Amino acid sequence: MKHESLSILFPRQDEVTYRELPDAAWHDLGLDSVVEKIAEQPQEIPLIRRVMTAMTDDPAVSAYRCDVFEDILNHPEIRDRMMKLLENVKSFYDYGIVKRGTGDEAGLWDLMHRLEEYRSYVITVEALRECLSDRDLHSEGLRHLLEAINRIYQENGFSALRKDVEEMSSSASELKSITVGINLNERFEAVSMGLISVNRKYFTRSGLLKNFINAVSPGDNLQAEAEWNNSMSWYPANADSGILAGIGQIAEKTVMMRNPIAALSMARVAGADGLAGVPYQMDSAASMLASRIARRLKEMLEKYLNVSVKEISDLIPELLYYTRWAEYIEKTRREGWTFCKPEILPAGSGAAEMHAEGIYNLKLIGTLPPSQVIPNDLSFDAEKRVYILTGANRGGKTTVTQAIGQLFILAQGGIFVPGTRLALSPADLVLTHFPADEDKTLDLGRLGEECKRFRDLFGSASGNSVLLLNETFSTTSFEEGYFIAVDAVKAILDRGTRTIYNTHMHKLASDLDRAINSPERAGKAVSLVAETTGGQNSFRVRIAPPEGKSFARNIAEKYGVTYESLKTLQAAPEEAAP
Repeated sequence: MKHESLSILFPRQDEVTYRELPDAAWHDLGLDSVVEKIAEQPQEIPLIRRVMTAMTDDPAVSAYRCDVFEDILNHPEIRDRMMKLLENVKSFYDYGIVKRGTGDEAGLWDLMHRLEEYRSYVITVEALRECLSDRDLHSEGLRHLLEAINRIYQENGFSALRKDVEEMSSSASELKSITVGINLNERFEAVSMGLISVNRKYFTRSGLLKNFINAVSPGDNLQAEAEWNNSMSWYPANADSGILAGIGQIAEKTVMMRNPIAALSMARVAGADGLAGVPYQMDSAASMLASRIARRLKEMLEKYLNVSVKEISDLIPELLYYTRWAEYIEKTRREGWTFCKPEILPAGSGAAEMHAEGIYNLKLIGTLPPSQVIPNDLSFDAEKRVYILTGANRGGKTTVTQAIGQLFILAQGGIFVPGTRLALSPADLVLTHFPADEDKTLDLGRLGEECKRFRDLFGSASGNSVLLLNETFSTTSFEEGYFIAVDAVKAILDRGTRTIYNTHMHKLASDLDRAINSPERAGKAVSLVAETTGGQNSFRVRIAPPEGKSFARNIAEKYGVTYESLKTLQAAPEEAAP
């Protein structure tokens, strides 16, 4: 029953190369706080992150994921069934498959983990078949998954595995206690003992004491015969009759046995040699029982060495990823937030593009009501390859810059994006250059650190990458920063990388046609402005010359710090000394 790899995230894995989103980009785009809202449990956060950070510019992969997510978003009954499944397959949910080296000797507890994995495997196959059958599925991913699950389910090997797992684990989950019988001699010393039964209920301390006291109290009748009902069996454990002779039958019913009898160690009683040997006999009996169970388990599990447990277990995190995002988007849509399915542009359609309408930053959800969020439109094409984004402080420049990076990562992960329309050519990587922490600049200095980090990022970028720069080269004088920035933007244009450069160097945006753009370059840099209205931030961006001087003039006039205003300002009279 060994099958090809199953995935609803990574089709054609042998043919596609994935690149890992840098940790800095994940943090700079604010995705760590976003994913914390989506995950229900802490262990889900690294899983969701691992999926979102595996990037490829293959449009077929992004389109494949988008279709799968749309199916899961449109079928809440699939999501409900998946959540119930996760509750029943704890070993898969914790993403913990027992890892053992080749040739390792399987102990009882290794075997028990494997049995639990096979039980989870059976449950998962049956649950997936149930929730995907008779659904109006449009995605290639879910339709192929259903076909694969049906093939597994219909094989004879699966039926045999399900039967064996049921038999071996039927009483394991119900095992709560064992009953042991002890024979006494004339001096009430234990002379032999035996395992009588495995029970579904715990013995309670009060019940044990009560039974013992009742049995030996005057006036109570002792049992004339050592008889028990047919649900119990006597397996003598004394040395004369052989420890646990005939244990095969009880091993059929019992799986989990963590040597419970050994915990009953009793202190030696002076002069009572027979009694002193009882706990050792019991310990030996439990050890023998565990050994026999291990052999029985191993015999059963070795029949299924080729069962593709890992392939099925790897599906659980993928389904969880889609489900958590679908739940989040469904909930936020009810609150009034807008999401749309991305359109993935095919390969070979020219320069890598992006056309976005009505977009916003995911981090705004939960901080503002939807009615107060200002959406924006933005496009990348051959004529708009690099944006030099300028504007006033707190005007939304960083928020817009983050939103563009989020769009690519969500869309390429198959997730609906915040906005009314998005069409894009996938990026092979999203790279960010945001201000570094102070402690990272001690050795090189602020400018040295910026230059080194930019060079490393640029070396990783291709014409299909997205590069987001936030106040890059701003830690030196304006003249020095401007000189470096001009060269950096020209190199970016030559490479064709889609870029937003968020900066306070308004002169950089003003000098694009004079210092940067030229007919020899295929792409162009344009000025993008976080506009103001009446001296107030509008949080809307538009293609326009930088507002630097005019905006500063408006602010100066508003607060009376123009030359004319200051010239007419009279000096305040000095206060008289006391």
